[in-house]
Amino acid sequence: MLFCAILNVIIIKGATLMTQYHNIPPVYDKNSRILILGSFPSVKSREAQFFYGHPQNRFWKVMSAVLDCDLPVTVQQKKLMLLSHNIAVWDVIGSCEITGSSDATISSVVPNDIAGLVAETSVTRIFANGATSYNMYKRYCRDNVGIEAVKLPSTSPANAAFSLERLISVWKSQILSQ
Repeated sequence: MLFCAILNVIIIKGATLMTQYHNIPPVYDKNSRILILGSFPSVKSREAQFFYGHPQNRFWKVMSAVLDCDLPVTVQQKKLMLLSHNIAVWDVIGSCEITGSSDATISSVVPNDIAGLVAETSVTRIFANGATSYNMYKRYCRDNVGIEAVKLPSTSPANAAFSLERLISVWKSQILSQ
């Protein structure tokens, strides 16, 4: 019986240490001028197979307010909102070891080909959604891409220091500048 309990713990904990692979293709087209980078999809996003799939993540509320659009509901509406404003979205990390959705547990990082995406687009500005994506971009991608990223406050529900209104204000001031 003790062996079964230990085995269950090992399986549960072991499963969290397995390498996770990014399963969401980037949203972009040749006209994309802005790239917004996250770190790695949350468990909910990986299940939904689209970016910012956790219902408490404020990304879609922030972007709809910044762009003065109706809040998109479907994946198609979300893609259309981004692309119609020449915005691309992807994540810095292509695969990693991660426990749940916690950026603090990320290790064994293999980055996505951000330089390849930028080469296929008109991207001239890159924004990082939170400190982890910003730091990972600087560490793994910046030199190959040749564009500095601007760190924005995370839209994650874990970022309780920023209200929705404050997030919108900061994101709007950065994304709509120039």
